[in-house]
Amino acid sequence: MGIKGIRIAGFGGQGVILSGHIIGRAASIHDSGFATLTQSYGPEARGGSCSSEVVISDQPIGYPYVRDPDILVTLSQEAYTKYGQDLSLQTLTIIDPDLVKPDSTHSPAPLTIPATRMARSMGRPVVANIIMLGYLAAVSDLVPPESLKESVLASVPKGTEELNAKAFDSGYDYGLEQRRGGEAASG
Repeated sequence: MGIKGIRIAGFGGQGVILSGHIIGRAASIHDSGFATLTQSYGPEARGGSCSSEVVISDQPIGYPYVRDPDILVTLSQEAYTKYGQDLSLQTLTIIDPDLVKPDSTHSPAPLTIPATRMARSMGRPVVANIIMLGYLAAVSDLVPPESLKESVLASVPKGTEELNAKAFDSGYDYGLEQRRGGEAASG
């Protein structure tokens, strides 16, 4: 696995911090690796900018901060403007296209999933972050999908496991379908 850095950024109330926690838990508890989590949020809490940064590794981690992320997930235009510039060509960037309009110079083009719209269609906008995590599991090799799903189910409030499993599966299936479509287009 080596060391991987993940930055998730958006605004308060989108589950950005919880998403980072779930990824770290998946890597360290459900996949026997190591993880660190740092978080940043404005004093406004809900509605203010926030980010979580997770470093995962198969070895103990000496530096807990993400400098050049391997994966960037942005859930607001402000977060994209702040973090989406000057990235390595190897950075996997994921956006919600209903919330983020990437500039035309972003290379390679970000992967997109309308997680917020999908969550609204489920009747629960609050699960958009879980849909995004399912998608992340499908389009990356960050942690095994089953470890990430286990972490989701262990991290959400009791009584919401079925809803969150459905949200995770929805994002995962969307990502698999997108990958199949990309392979067909390039193959």
